[in-house]
Amino acid sequence: MNDTGYHVAPAQRFWVFVLILVPMVIAALWSAHQMDTAGHAITGMNNQVVWGLPHVFAVFLILCASGALNPASLSTVFGRTRYAPVARLSGVFAICLLVGGLVVLVLDLGRPDRFHVAITTYNFWSIFSWNVFGYTGFIVIVGVYLACFIDNAPRGATKAAGYVAFVWRVLLTSGTGAIFGFLVAREGYDAAILVPLFVAASFALGTAVFLIGLVLSLRWSGQVPDPEVLNKLGRLLAIFVLVVLYLVAVQTLTSLYGGRQRGVVEFLLFSGGVYPVLFWLGQVGLGSILPLMLLYSHRTRGCASILTASVLVMVGGLCQLYVLIIGGQVYPLRIFPGYRSSSSFFDGVVADYVPSLWEVLLGVGGVAIAVLLCLIAMRTLPLLPRALPLKPGTLVRDL
Repeated sequence: MNDTGYHVAPAQRFWVFVLILVPMVIAALWSAHQMDTAGHAITGMNNQVVWGLPHVFAVFLILCASGALNPASLSTVFGRTRYAPVARLSGVFAICLLVGGLVVLVLDLGRPDRFHVAITTYNFWSIFSWNVFGYTGFIVIVGVYLACFIDNAPRGATKAAGYVAFVWRVLLTSGTGAIFGFLVAREGYDAAILVPLFVAASFALGTAVFLIGLVLSLRWSGQVPDPEVLNKLGRLLAIFVLVVLYLVAVQTLTSLYGGRQRGVVEFLLFSGGVYPVLFWLGQVGLGSILPLMLLYSHRTRGCASILTASVLVMVGGLCQLYVLIIGGQVYPLRIFPGYRSSSSFFDGVVADYVPSLWEVLLGVGGVAIAVLLCLIAMRTLPLLPRALPLKPGTLVRDL
């Protein structure tokens, strides 16, 4: 521990996690190589479903990265000094999660050797071009923000960096939501409310992943987190989950009432096979209702309940993105509204999509890369706040 009250994570258990995560990263790189050499024909993707499971994981990690900055923003932007000790960890989580998501995106391009074209040639009418600046700018700004914390910069500089980081993260998440919300060709996407929905989802997912990372990292170093911080973040997580539920309800009811998107909404919510199951059971049930019960129930309050609720929120977020991204593509395009169309290209037919092993390995590998980077950062930088030592025989569920 140094004189600032922060310390690096101990070497104990570090190499165990490295030995677990490195094979997952290697498997992801191997799967990307296979898709690069053999083509996307070996995946479940096709001409109708061009964004597969790797994109679900990539968007999930990007949303988590933006929301993981919540404690740091609460500390500097909103003056909640209680969160100051975990602000460093918050910034590192944000950068590592974004890098993991971007790695999945780059490796899923099909031609990662031509990535330099994407970062040197811009079409500023495309939201994808905007996001190139959004993602790289986020890493730079949060890096400067983190340096202000570690180097004990003047409070004015830290506060200014905090405001810039907060505004940038909202713009970044809005840009990610706009990719889908402004895409009029897909009826499952075409809704401007997806922009605030993605912002709210990032707050919920980021808070959940930070809670899990905070508890596990402190437990790894033989400490216990501040119960007040845990409880406050748990209540904040519940609010974000409620906001996401509200926006999803508004989007659904608006689409049903307007009539133009009624077909895709009925498909995703009732007749679409696996997609209604993921929506009602995964997103609404396990990912929203059950976490709210755990977070608001007086009988189940505690560290274990907050951890369980956080994991469930992340599961619900993955289900939500799968339904939105994949379900929005498998539903057939209406090329001629008001008419039936059919051809040898399966126009008007619901597309089949089953994720392949290569896609699963790549998506999970992106998560492994993010976690591995977090572990390396905690092992080399003074990020973990000073906390009460864990008593012998005490388990996380006893806190």
